[in-house]
Amino acid sequence: MHSEYIEQRNGGYYVAGTRVSLDSVVCAFNRGDSPERILERYQLLGKPARVYGAIAFYLDHKAEIDAYLEASKRDFEASEGPPLSETNPALWERLQRARTEAGASDPGEPRP
Repeated sequence: MHSEYIEQRNGGYYVAGTRVSLDSVVCAFNRGDSPERILERYQLLGKPARVYGAIAFYLDHKAEIDAYLEASKRDFEASEGPPLSETNPALWERLQRARTEAGASDPGEPRP
């Protein structure tokens, strides 16, 4: 897959000439963000043509990019390692106390 707007490096896809991953643009696009909003969020993209180019690349290679994103997600989830409560129980306890004092006893519970 070749594009003037996308380059492949370090095992991933990036908007050419930037440090912005194609993953970031695709996630924002799939979330419903407009190209203008994506440019606001990722100002390193610099110009609208890069956003539109990244979106066009994704749409032209949707099956391949979706498979790449799914594989990346699986790799990330597999590399999470053991929970902090097992690897550093003292730190885990301190974090739990801090959460309780902050008013959120459940780690997934939003703070008031």
